Amino acid sequence: MSEEEKKNFQKLYEQQIADSENRTLEEGCPCCHKKSRSESEEKDLITRLNRIEGQIRGIRKMVENDAYCVDILTQVSAASCALNSFTKVLLSNHIKTCVTEDIRAGKEEKVDELVKVLQKLMK
Repeated sequence: MSEEEKKNFQKLYEQQIADSENRTLEEGCPCCHKKSRSESEEKDLITRLNRIEGQIRGIRKMVENDAYCVDILTQVSAASCALNSFTKVLLSNHIKTCVTEDIRAGKEEKVDELVKVLQKLMK
């Protein structure tokens, strides 16, 4: 991936996050949520994302090369499963760390946040 493609991807990603939170990039994050991940957790997540990214590029090439629809659909299903797996791992890590820590600290609103996230994921 070229540097320009990386910048465009990052810009698109940031815009999608801003849109999903119903705020503009200029407004910034009102609560400054951040997550410090262990090296192994980060490596696992990045490995999964790299694999998904490769699958998506492969699907694009299949479309460009006029591959048979069923073959493309098979690859789309595999990419979808990989993304669902990534979501499950990230959600599990979130519950085991962020949610658990905040509940122990008396921040019960974290449960409401989790419920909203689960509702979005289950649409």
